[in-house]
Amino acid sequence: MEPLGIVMTEIGPDYLRATMPVDARTHQPYGLLHGGASVALAETLGSSAGGLCVGPDQGVVGIEINANHLRGVRSGTVTGTARPLHVGRSTQVWEIRIEDERGRLACISRLTLAVIDRADA
Repeated sequence: MEPLGIVMTEIGPDYLRATMPVDARTHQPYGLLHGGASVALAETLGSSAGGLCVGPDQGVVGIEINANHLRGVRSGTVTGTARPLHVGRSTQVWEIRIEDERGRLACISRLTLAVIDRADA
């Protein structure tokens, strides 16, 4: 998280939120927020939130992620918010919305996690 400047900022009863700067660390060659950086933010948020929803002897691992990049962002900070769509015994599905400083949707992502026993990790 540190190399990309991702900072967890808020936790609520059904969400986890973090910010990430849009700067040289997160730009693609054309000066826009890199899609891979958005996906890294989404997976960080979803996996962190998922880990909070399992028992002390369990963990979560990502098994699928997708992302639709809807708006280019050149500078400032983006904010990601992860909310659960499904929290089950063996899988979880999280929706992560990434918005620019004006609250405009820049990326929407869905992350599927497998719940595992820590002894299997």
